[in-house]
Amino acid sequence: MTRHALLILWVALLSVQWQARAAEQLYKYRDANGQWVYTDRKPDSSNASVETVTVTPEGKAPRIEVQAVNAAAAWQLLAVNDCQCVVEFVGAVAEPHNLKIASGTAFHAVHTPRSQQTLLQFAHNADEGDVGARLAWRAVLGEPGAQHRPPMPYRAPFALGSAYKITQAYPSRFTHVTPADQYAVDIALPDGTAVDAAREGLVINVRHDKYMNAADPVMLDQANMVEILHDDGTIAVYAHLHWDSVRVQPGQYVKRGEYIADSGNTGFTTGPHLHFAVIRNAGMSDVAVPVEFLGAAGKPVTPQTNMMLMAY
Repeated sequence: MTRHALLILWVALLSVQWQARAAEQLYKYRDANGQWVYTDRKPDSSNASVETVTVTPEGKAPRIEVQAVNAAAAWQLLAVNDCQCVVEFVGAVAEPHNLKIASGTAFHAVHTPRSQQTLLQFAHNADEGDVGARLAWRAVLGEPGAQHRPPMPYRAPFALGSAYKITQAYPSRFTHVTPADQYAVDIALPDGTAVDAAREGLVINVRHDKYMNAADPVMLDQANMVEILHDDGTIAVYAHLHWDSVRVQPGQYVKRGEYIADSGNTGFTTGPHLHFAVIRNAGMSDVAVPVEFLGAAGKPVTPQTNMMLMAY
């Protein structure tokens, strides 16, 4: 699962207006297997267990973007980083129109948490008509070159004394096909199981308003998730969480073992499970790192496909 923002768009010097998205009405019921189903299509009226719920669209995720700003006689590109973590930006300006800048001019910057900084500034010829350009950019969360140095093996991300099956772990690459997923661990947590923080850290990103799933890559960015920044600069990703179950928010510090959400079945998935990965910014690239969990007698356990993982 990648967290890159890749945008290619034509930007003009116009004012930007933000509008709140309207709440959605959904239908909630249990299917024949007892799993919760959320849908925007009204089910068969014969299903007596159907409930109506309201989803408020995502409002917790930090804003990370590059804006075009008209400042007097100058045109600016402004990097907005509302995340409580370092964010690395890279991009380029192409096809400038009435702008005093060469096509292909690039920018690259590392921005501190919760900051807004100018990436580029150049003059324009507004008197000659519309002003704009094609802008391509992407951003990666986390300090570039962060090194994974956990003080101890990770706690299995569920209740102490519980054990659940690992359905995919390195070297299996069935769905973990990108560098950001290579060392991810999929754990068969039933829908609604409490998910605990595997390591202490600062919550930097959440998504809580998704309710659909499918075995289709178009659903890759539709999983509810929590991202937690560790003190060594790495980031833990907890994904496919249950709709509206996230109990933490950006800026909150969580302890090892703290209850953060419920497992679910959202996004690119064929069934309920927890996708757990620890990633680092390897220089404009999310790369997963190998993890070990705490085992019996304090010994580290390397996750393996089909093994039962117990929380100690």
